[in-house]
Amino acid sequence: MVPMAPFPALPGADTPPPAKLSRKAKAAIVVRLLLNEGADIPLEDLPEDLQAQLTKQMGSMRLVDRGTLASVVSEFADELDSIGLSFPGGIAGALDSLDGRISKQTAARLRKEAGVRQYGDPWARLRDMSTDKLLPVLENESIEVAAVLLSKIDVPRAAELLGQLPGPKARRITYAVSQTSAVTPDAVDRIGLSLMTQLDAKPLSAFDTGPVERVGAILNSAQTVTRDDVLEGLDEADAGFADLVRKAIFTFGNIPKRIASRDIPRVVRELEQEILVTALAGAEAAGMKDSAEFILENMSGRMADQLREEIGDREKVKQAECEEAMAEIVAKIREMESSGELLLIVSDEDEG
Repeated sequence: MVPMAPFPALPGADTPPPAKLSRKAKAAIVVRLLLNEGADIPLEDLPEDLQAQLTKQMGSMRLVDRGTLASVVSEFADELDSIGLSFPGGIAGALDSLDGRISKQTAARLRKEAGVRQYGDPWARLRDMSTDKLLPVLENESIEVAAVLLSKIDVPRAAELLGQLPGPKARRITYAVSQTSAVTPDAVDRIGLSLMTQLDAKPLSAFDTGPVERVGAILNSAQTVTRDDVLEGLDEADAGFADLVRKAIFTFGNIPKRIASRDIPRVVRELEQEILVTALAGAEAAGMKDSAEFILENMSGRMADQLREEIGDREKVKQAECEEAMAEIVAKIREMESSGELLLIVSDEDEG
């Protein structure tokens, strides 16, 4: 094989010695090499001015000899090897890295100070939002804006949102999607910024759950006398709120209506036998005989007979001990529900 001399530089070619290359030129060489090798470089994540500078630099260059290329690649590799730690660029990247590790209030304040644009691509944030947050946007915005939103988010999420809208509006938005071919990127960008600004303007809640859920959880753990007294007071102050709280409460007495009979053995396996015996032994005196019988009837006959024998041998259970045991059983059921191990039955009355 006959060795070939390097190709001579074309007139006007940008081929200075490696030492005289600017950092922009070196960056252009590295990017061009990576693209030739099929690498997927997220250049769109760069600030727009850097994208423009890189494009102009690549447009001004022609041929680069092998020696220059080897020198630039070697220098680039050395710089990569010397990096010990890297930080995300700007407040947007920092907030992304600390998501869930700093308070929502602090994150919201920093986001507001930085501005929506500096926080990153508004459409990336909109795509990550839950359907509960996006649905009001579709309901309150114009048909055209809703069509752009559905076009920019993932198809499964768009289908889910569309299914939650009234039929006539869903059809109008779907038709509007067919009219979006002439929408410019700048218009889409402005729409994203506008939607994100509106969503960021909403005040953050100090609580992760609503008042009904919070009161229901508190009363779940309260003693029966306290719970009944509080609900009676709520009936007088706000009957509607009291009714919602009752539906959110799950007590030992709700077991026959809210737990499927086939799930009782799974619940029993998670309980200490002493706690179960204490609750069942005091159930009749507490007015919860139906719940006790429901539990005993839906477990194995041998285990039910053993428990009935232990219950018969027990001395009279104090009310406080019984309520404490029942509360532990309810807490375990709630824990199983939260982890997805158990699904509570929702009656038609509750849904209404």
